[in-house]
Amino acid sequence: EVQVEESGGGLVQPGGSLRLSCKVPGLTFSNYAMSWYRQSPGAPEKERELVAAILGNGGGEHYADAVKGRFTISRDNAINMAYLQMDNLQPEDTGAYFCNPGYGVVIFNSWGQGTQVTVSL
Repeated sequence: EVQVEESGGGLVQPGGSLRLSCKVPGLTFSNYAMSWYRQSPGAPEKERELVAAILGNGGGEHYADAVKGRFTISRDNAINMAYLQMDNLQPEDTGAYFCNPGYGVVIFNSWGQGTQVTVSL
């Protein structure tokens, strides 16, 4: 079982920014791509949407169309951390954000608590 720890969410006004962090201790981190997912309010777990993904070597960034140009995924393999920089946030970005190893495919069915992002006036 893999332990995943997300943090950095909060309440922000439209146009604001947040930086989410994801720590995966105990994993040979650089061997795994990492992905961020969003679960919209009221949506079931099975409907978590892929927001962004990055390969183990830090390349191959992928973004959902809705966030292209606004979100940036990155990672620091030396400390087993992945990040999601979110700029120009909009109300439709509201939701719980989760990270997990894999490139848009869940490898370990072991989810963290997620971190809540709320974009509202």
